[in-house]
Amino acid sequence: MKTLEDLFKYQIKNLFSAETQLLIALQEMAKTINDKKLTKIIENHFDESKKQKSRLEVICREINISPSGKKCLAINGIIKEAEKFIKRAANNEVLDAGLIAIAQSIIHYEISRYGTAVRYAKELGLKEISEKLQETLDEEYNLNITLNKIAENKINRKALDTKK
Repeated sequence: MKTLEDLFKYQIKNLFSAETQLLIALQEMAKTINDKKLTKIIENHFDESKKQKSRLEVICREINISPSGKKCLAINGIIKEAEKFIKRAANNEVLDAGLIAIAQSIIHYEISRYGTAVRYAKELGLKEISEKLQETLDEEYNLNITLNKIAENKINRKALDTKK
């Protein structure tokens, strides 16, 4: 990578890989969650993630790159961590609380990457692309807020009340 444009394209491919991996992981996560409201939040984000991936496909066409060929190792690592955690959770309440924490790890990664991609797109004069990326960034921020609320108001309390 020699230019900001090269770096931007790398970021977009990385985000595409992350979204692709997350579509599979979110389906599995939704099956594992016990709380119905939390399950609904994750299922809604699955639908949102499909739209996010579609936006990235459009962006790839607009900047003339193939979205494939890159694997997001960070998301892959978080997914592997989630798989190990699911096997180790001793009860449903702790499982749900831990899955929120893992989901937020993913969201924070995405916020970082989408935020950077928005900035790069603006620097490169790609106004419409930056707006598409900002839409996804806003969705990730909103999901983070939603997960914080359910964790603080319900899920973490249930996990706190479980016996040691």
